[in-house]
Amino acid sequence: MLFILDSAFTDIILNFRTTYVSHSGQVVYNPRSICIHYLATWFFVDLIAALPFDLLYAFNVTVWKTSLVHLLKTVRLLRLLRLLQKLDRYSQYSAMVLTLLMSMFALLAHWMACVWYVIGRKEMESNDPGWLHELGKRLEVPYINNSIGGPSIRSAYIASLYFTLSSLTSVGFGNVCANTDAEKIFSICTMLIGALMHAVVFGNVTAIIQRMYSRRSLYHTRMKDLKDFIRVHRLPQQLKQRMLEYFQTTWSVNNGIDANELLKDFPDELRADIAMHLNKDILQLPVFETASRGCLRALSLHIKTSFCAPGEYLLRQGDALQANYFVCSGSLEVLKDNMVLAILGKGDLIGADTSNKDQVIKTNADVKALTYCDLQYLSLRGLLEVLELYPEYSSKFMADIHHDLTFNLREGSETDVRSILKYKIVN
Repeated sequence: MLFILDSAFTDIILNFRTTYVSHSGQVVYNPRSICIHYLATWFFVDLIAALPFDLLYAFNVTVWKTSLVHLLKTVRLLRLLRLLQKLDRYSQYSAMVLTLLMSMFALLAHWMACVWYVIGRKEMESNDPGWLHELGKRLEVPYINNSIGGPSIRSAYIASLYFTLSSLTSVGFGNVCANTDAEKIFSICTMLIGALMHAVVFGNVTAIIQRMYSRRSLYHTRMKDLKDFIRVHRLPQQLKQRMLEYFQTTWSVNNGIDANELLKDFPDELRADIAMHLNKDILQLPVFETASRGCLRALSLHIKTSFCAPGEYLLRQGDALQANYFVCSGSLEVLKDNMVLAILGKGDLIGADTSNKDQVIKTNADVKALTYCDLQYLSLRGLLEVLELYPEYSSKFMADIHHDLTFNLREGSETDVRSILKYKIVN
């Protein structure tokens, strides 16, 4: 007891020296402000909870006064109010919320079981056939003169807890039931409280489980929308199969998360740092070595991700080139007149130089995926916008990009000829 008392008052002293976060979000270190804040919030609750009610046992108290001392000790539970204050902080952790809710439910059932036992004892003292009397007869350990014998404390507590839990979660099963008016009134109150707790606890449990499976539900919703779209527009079987395969594969890669949509509400400074981390592979290419950090941050905001399934064409010959592509994984082949010009793999860069920004760049070959390919692409329009902002790097980039491309898709370029010769020599 003395250890608990010392711990409680030590905790109060420490709270007078513990910083707190103000409404403006700043950490307050001023000792005077800390004292005023603690006195205005939790000081009196902690003080009442720390009072040594156990010392009252030192006096020769009667039985009813002993019960009063037991009741006074319950004020220490006021400190549980601090837990309610922090529930919002941990509400995002489903396991934590579920544990707290079930603990509250179990604690309430324990308290009500204790009250139910006290009611049974009081009814026996009044010579009324309460639930304890019926329990004793059923267990063949009846009470003698309503005070001697009867079930053990352990059996009586288990029966009380069983009754309160069955009443809180349903309407009871009748094997432990209310007989007197006081017991019936308590049973009614228990059922009303149980209805409220059932709505709060199990409603939150339902929400937690629904949140856990929300991504799966979204997948099935989008899959149904896709199938309805295919059915309404009567797409051919081959096109239907390609759409379904692409959707399922991309979902397995990114779990249905659109990074661009997710990051659009973040400030540009933070978005640029995130984009640099996500696109660090392409930004480490030799062509970007001399770019300043500001230039790289601006470029990273224009880099997007793409995906290509086996047999799909990334580009067709004669298409207007919109971006330069960096292969993160997988392999592709470059075809022209049914002849393989090059095989592209991880780390290769394919696109065209940007020496003339006013010219529409037409591709000189087909690019077809051989395996599942993850790609990052930098739009030519975004690239030109960034180069206009950093002219000191623009000339260097224009000179280097032609040599750093694994395959140049510009019509009439020399890279395609070098690639043909290289492929023939290798094979």
